[in-house]
Amino acid sequence: MSKKEEFKEFMRNKPELIDYIKNKEMTLQSFYELYDVYGEDNAIWDKYDRNNIINPSKITNIMKNINLDEIQKHVNTAQKALGIVEDLTTKGTSNAVNNIKGPLTSRPLNKFFED
Repeated sequence: MSKKEEFKEFMRNKPELIDYIKNKEMTLQSFYELYDVYGEDNAIWDKYDRNNIINPSKITNIMKNINLDEIQKHVNTAQKALGIVEDLTTKGTSNAVNNIKGPLTSRPLNKFFED
């Protein structure tokens, strides 16, 4: 089968692409060039699939499948982990600041070169 015949068969199997041509969003030549470069089994065609576009019913289905209790457990775990890290870092810095021993009295200024 020639490349043109394969492309025709591909277009017959993807009627949503014809809508792009009818609406003058794309040309048949543009689709052929994409087909020639990428072939038919490429992710390039996903953006032309109108069924992949998110609509309100898909969003509703996604929201129904979210388990809020599970999310809350993960958030609590993350908060505990951050609390532990915060405790370790603040204890480390406060100890480091408290352990710094510097001169308690001012030292005399040494004069060099008879200033």
